[in-house]
Amino acid sequence: MNKTETKLEGCVILEPKVFGDHRGWFMESYSKNTVESLGLNYDFVQDNHSYSKMKGVLRGIHLQNAPYAQAKLVRCTRGAILDVAVDLREDSKTYKQWISVELSAENQKQLMIPRGFGHAFVTLSDDVEVQYKADNFYDYPSDRSIRYDDPELNIDWGIDNPVLSDKDKAAPFLNDADIKF
Repeated sequence: MNKTETKLEGCVILEPKVFGDHRGWFMESYSKNTVESLGLNYDFVQDNHSYSKMKGVLRGIHLQNAPYAQAKLVRCTRGAILDVAVDLREDSKTYKQWISVELSAENQKQLMIPRGFGHAFVTLSDDVEVQYKADNFYDYPSDRSIRYDDPELNIDWGIDNPVLSDKDKAAPFLNDADIKF
């Protein structure tokens, strides 16, 4: 597995080794031993899987407050997404900065997002499935959202009119959000 650092400390892109022949391909999408050898020490306790019917669905920006914050290992297993991580750690030198990575069934890249980050994605195709591991269980009382179009974050989604859930439409701007890490 190859690891590529990003400008946000702790956010890394992982590219599994893919072995193919005339029948198709095989890859090890996750191995605790492999990721630990890359310096990534997470104890994942929950797997999540989402399906989006159409291009332009935007999910996020989502997070959980401490002590229920979650690190996530995200991959797209059908279609393609623009995956976004936002540094929300107030003591970080990259506070309020973000990265975006195209994850797709074709490129098989994964994004490792540590605790203290907001996470979101927008679908780049129809019929998209996203799967991710989390190192903490979902906790409704600590669940938080931030508006995708927060001008302070100024994220380039590459889309003008995303399809949003009611929850994401009602999300506050970062300055009005109750974020605690």
